[in-house]
Parts: sequence; C-alpha cells; structure tokens
Amino acid sequence: MSLNIQSLSQKPEALLSEEVVITCALTGVAANRDQCPAIPYTPVEIAEEARRACEAGAAVVHIHAREDDGRPSHRLNVYRAILEETRKRCDVIVNFSTGAVDVPPEERIKHVTELDPEIGALNMGSMNYAKYSKSRKEFVFNWVFENSFDTIRFYLEAMSKNGVRPELECFDTGHVHNVQPFLDMGLIAPPLQFSFIMGVLGGIPATAKNLSNQVEQIPNGSHWEVIGISHMQWAMISAALSMGGNIRVGLEDNFYVAPGVMAESNGDLVEKAVRMTRDIGREPASPARAREILGL
Repeated sequence: MSLNIQSLSQKPEALLSEEVVITCALTGVAANRDQCPAIPYTPVEIAEEARRACEAGAAVVHIHAREDDGRPSHRLNVYRAILEETRKRCDVIVNFSTGAVDVPPEERIKHVTELDPEIGALNMGSMNYAKYSKSRKEFVFNWVFENSFDTIRFYLEAMSKNGVRPELECFDTGHVHNVQPFLDMGLIAPPLQFSFIMGVLGGIPATAKNLSNQVEQIPNGSHWEVIGISHMQWAMISAALSMGGNIRVGLEDNFYVAPGVMAESNGDLVEKAVRMTRDIGREPASPARAREILGL
C-alpha cells in the first residue's frame, strides 16, 4: 500500500487489484460496557474478540490492556496474558498501544519491549485530547496528551532495539512532519507505517480533503491507514479505500455498524469493512499476506 496522491492520478486502475490491510482496535481505554456491552475487559475476552476480528477479515489487532473491572491497565502480566491467549486462538498480527495520559514513558512501553509484538503504536505529537457533549454543554473528558520529541525518540530507540515496527499515529497535520528529524537521525527507516486518526477533538477533523492532505505529506513508499472516530468512521474508511489506503475499525473507535445499530462484537465492524472493501473491487489481506505487504 504505497500509493500517494500523484500515483493515484496516473494509475487509477491499479487501485482495484490491491489488497487492504484491515486493523481492528478491540477495546481502547475510554469506553465502558455501560456505553457498549460488547467492550472486552479481561485477557480472555480481548483474545476472543481478536479471534472474531481475525475470522471476519482483520489482519491486525490493536490492543490496549484492561483490568478485569474495565479500568485501563499497564501491567506487564496483563499484556502477557492477552498476547498468550490471542496466540492460542489465531495468527493475527498484534499491535500494542503505547498511548496513555499521565503515565511515565517507561511504563507506557514496557509491555512492548518485554513482549515484542510485531507492531507498537507510537504517537507522533502532543495535543489536547477531548470529547465534548453538545447536549450537556460540557466536556466529557479533557486531557493533554504529552508526546514530546524526547518521548518519541525514547520509544523509537526502544522499538528499534527490540525489532518492533513503529506505527506512526498522527492526530494532526504537524504530527506527520514530526517524523523528519528521526529519519535524519537514522532512528527510523523506510518503509514507514502511518495511521491517520481523524475526528478527535483537538486533532484534525475527519474529512476526505484533510485525509488527502495527510497522505500528500508522507514519504514515497510509505504504508498508511485511516482511523475515523465515532460516526465518521465509515465515511473515512470509504475515502481511504478509494485512495488506496488501509483501514482500521473496532470498538475503540466506533460502536455502530449503521445509525442506531450497535455492534455486538468487533467482528461485526470488520465484516462491514470487508464488504466495503470488496464493493470497490479490493480484497482484505490475510495476516500472512499483511506481513509481506508491511514488510514485518
């Protein structure tokens, strides 16, 4: 998946034969079962959701750990149990998150360096990170998400040492360009793997025009996927599929397969993503094929 905007205009027919790497974000940290009963908490529940997602057509699962009561967890043993339970069930590619608020960088990455997942999510800049309720006229949550250049460098060095592929998560336009000094230092090398998170309050709005702008900035030969938040998920997936990109769905980002129709599992969301992929003549990549495409 190395197309850029220029190549799309020159060879549009090449789009329709390309495979799509579908990622499923299984649980996140913010949502709970009062909002969506299908959100998994325990290692076994998360692993079962990984299996459902993989069987539905996802090649990658993006994982945050939870305590059994649903609270976010950064405990190494919890991540280890999730990885072991997932490996018992399927050969899906595992992507562990390093995202957190008010958690030391060393704790945010320990499960990546100790357990060596194939991919580690790496946030590429600091930002305000919030959710606002128009009906209540107040913020549901309102955080400052710190990812300084020193923090990014620390994560890149740790991932490189352990052979973990960094997934460069970009919540805003400037985050894409933040990779440049690390390329110059030799701390990261092509092919790069970008994720464009769109629709978070504090980050870039979820529009096809903004997605096009993000894609135009990345180095030639890079892989990229879109992550549309909440009700904008399906519109952004549609845009990414038409532009040659990869896609992410999952209960971390969105609960609904259609307006008013809540997913009963992550598998429901992946099934819709697969249908959309095939509707435009593309095919979901298997985990084995995704490893080849991404160079893992």
